[in-house]
Amino acid sequence: MKVCIVSASPKVGNKKRNIKKMKKYIDKEEADLYIFGEMFLTGYVCREEIFSLAEDGEGDSIREIKEIAEQRNCSIVFGMPFEERKGMVYNSAVLVRPKGIGIYKKNFLANFGPFEEKFFFSPGNDMPVFKVKNFNIGMCICYDIFFPELIKGLVLKGADLIVCISASPSITKIYFERVLPARATENTAFVVYSNLVGEEEGLSFWGGSQAYTPRGELIDKAEYFKEGYIVCNIDEEELKEARIARPTLRDTKADLFLDLYSIAKNKDVFNENVKIGIRIGEKIKGKVNEIDVYGNEDVAFGIKLSTGCNKINVIPSKEIKVIVDGKEMGAES
Repeated sequence: MKVCIVSASPKVGNKKRNIKKMKKYIDKEEADLYIFGEMFLTGYVCREEIFSLAEDGEGDSIREIKEIAEQRNCSIVFGMPFEERKGMVYNSAVLVRPKGIGIYKKNFLANFGPFEEKFFFSPGNDMPVFKVKNFNIGMCICYDIFFPELIKGLVLKGADLIVCISASPSITKIYFERVLPARATENTAFVVYSNLVGEEEGLSFWGGSQAYTPRGELIDKAEYFKEGYIVCNIDEEELKEARIARPTLRDTKADLFLDLYSIAKNKDVFNENVKIGIRIGEKIKGKVNEIDVYGNEDVAFGIKLSTGCNKINVIPSKEIKVIVDGKEMGAES
């Protein structure tokens, strides 16, 4: 798949002009996927104006960009303020394809130093994965990339390519260039990064859009502090080779994520009985409508998490066992 990653400077508050700039880059280079930076549709520093600039999935801007995607038979990723409900605006990455759109809402809003995102945006709370050509794509936005659990989650859900769009000022450049190849290496996934260029309210965006292989090797990088773009071809075979050579996905331990959740919440949310239930549930194949659980509520909760079965009958017992379709399963089955 051919990917064009753009470093460009949007005009704050001028959506029409910014769409014209997107089209200019799309017309310059033929590609399957074009990527523009965080909040590219409106500019990054919009403050209260965000609420009047925001659009939903049926807005004029997305419709216009969808027309471009249809005409060029390509997909386009860009940042914008997305209004999911009246007054609920999200810093979002929008994937526009000829036959539909996908939305990722920024999970980790930057609200420190020069950043004020929590004053204007609601935080996202999901990890969607989308299909473009033969690749599954997960998206993240700027500060998100510093949370490895988010990127790991996207890759475990099937993402082969992580698209990170950004509005990173020059003071943060060193951190991004350390963490981007790390995310590619630890997840054996392609990582591509599109950053803004130019000045907004004292922030100087450094550009430098770049791409990495699943081994963390730099494919290409755009110039710093200049508008421009890079083009790279990503190949599924590289994923296969990297994952055989360093099987981090195969060796990921789901139980550690349960422990991390408990640590973050400062309480034992997933105790040993819940984990036993999860392990039992993972061995139950196919869809089941009803399960009898001998044990306790925690074991039943773990089984529900891993099977999705809503009808679980709990029979209090010191011995833990499960009956599914007349077949008994113990804790060590």
